[in-house]
Amino acid sequence: MSMTLAALFLLQAAAAPCTTVAPPPPELRGWAQPRAVDASAEAVLTPGVAVRAKLVPQATLRFAVKPEKPGDAASHGGIFRFVTTQPGRYRVALGSGAWIDLVDGGRSVASVGHGHGPACSGIRKMVDFDLPAGTHIVQIAGSREPTLTMMVARLAR
Repeated sequence: MSMTLAALFLLQAAAAPCTTVAPPPPELRGWAQPRAVDASAEAVLTPGVAVRAKLVPQATLRFAVKPEKPGDAASHGGIFRFVTTQPGRYRVALGSGAWIDLVDGGRSVASVGHGHGPACSGIRKMVDFDLPAGTHIVQIAGSREPTLTMMVARLAR
C-alpha cells in the first residue's frame, strides 16, 4: 500500500462516526454523568466529578494570569476553583477544544503530560499537572463552544 493510500485510510478511519460510546479511563469514570455549573461566577469543581460548564464570553473574564492561548474575541471561557487534599498528579479533561491554564499561587503551573481520551469516549483533551495540596484555579480560554464538559481527577501513581 502506498504512503498516500495508507494516509487516506487512516484519515477515513479517524473520521468514522462512533456507533457506541467507549468507556473513559478509570480515573475519569464519572465522565458520563456531568453536573451543571455556571462559569459566570468562579465555579467550584470537585476532583472526580464531571461538570457540564456554561461558559461566558471570554472578554467578560478577569483571568488570574493571562491565558497562554487566549483565542479570539468570539471565544468563550471560564474560571474554576478546586481543592486538592493530597499532593499528586491531577488530570484536567475536556470534551471539546479549548486552552487550559492551571494557576497555583498566582502563577501558571507547567503541565507534565498531554493526551486525548479514548476514541468515542467524548473526551477530547487531557492535560496532567503535579500539584501540592491546596486550592488551585483552572482557566479555560479559547472555546468555540458556549458549553464544555470537563473534569479534574487525581491519578493513581
